[in-house]
Amino acid sequence: MNHVLSVKSQEEIAHNIYKMVIHGPITSKMKTPGQFAHIRVNETSAFMLRRPISISDVDAVNGTFTIVYRAGGKGTTELSKLQSGDSVDVLAPLGNGFPVEKSNHVLIVGGGIGVPPLLELSKQLNKIGVKTTHVLGFSSEREVFYEDEFSRLGDTYVATVDGSYGTKGFVTDVIENLDTEFDKFYACGPKVMLKVLSETLDMDGYISLEERMGCGFGACYACVADKKDGGQVKLCVNGPVFKKGEIIL
Repeated sequence: MNHVLSVKSQEEIAHNIYKMVIHGPITSKMKTPGQFAHIRVNETSAFMLRRPISISDVDAVNGTFTIVYRAGGKGTTELSKLQSGDSVDVLAPLGNGFPVEKSNHVLIVGGGIGVPPLLELSKQLNKIGVKTTHVLGFSSEREVFYEDEFSRLGDTYVATVDGSYGTKGFVTDVIENLDTEFDKFYACGPKVMLKVLSETLDMDGYISLEERMGCGFGACYACVADKKDGGQVKLCVNGPVFKKGEIIL
C-alpha cells in the first residue's frame, strides 16, 4: 500500500548526492536493513514509474527514515527539488534485506550509491556486538559521503578511482592490504564490483544489487536475474540481497 508522507528535510551531501529525511508511520515496519522505498516523483504523467531507493537510516523514536540517492536522471533531479513540508508518495518497506547475524568481525563494502543501505546494516550489527570494518569506493573526492557516519561505527577506509581522496583505485585495492580476519562480508554497489568481491573473497557473504524496477512487487518482470542453479529470481521481491554465489552476476 502506498503512503503519502512528509519530507522533513533534504540536502545535497556530495556532488549530485541528496539526503532526504521522510516522516511517517511506516517507519515502525522498517526492521531489516537493505530494503528499499519505491518513490513516486510527482503526480504528472511524465514520471509514471516509481524510483527504487535504498533506505539508509531508520529513526523509530522520531518516526523518520532516510534515503540517499544520486540526482542523475530527470526523475531523481525532480525529486531533489522537494523541500521540508512537501509531500512524497512512498511504497515501503519493500524487498528482501540483509540478515543481521551474530559474528565476531565482518567486512562491509560499498560502492558509490550502493553505500547508503550499508549504514543501517552496520548500526544494527553494532547493536548486537558485531565488530565492523568498512571500505567505501567512489569516483572522486567530490562524491564521497557518509565517511564520518561509518567511522563512528568502526574502522573505515575510502578509495577513489582518480586518487583525489583516500586510496587511489578500487575497494579491492584497500581490501587486499587489510591484515584482518573477517567472518563474512556484506556488499552493495555496481555489479562489476560485486562480481569481483564474490570471486576473490574467500568467505561467505551477502550482496545487494542495484537495478531499475517497474512495479517493485514482482508483477512486471522488469528486474529478473538468473540463478546459478538454472532458475530465476525477481530482484524486487526475492532480493535485492542475495547470498554470495546464488545468482549469476
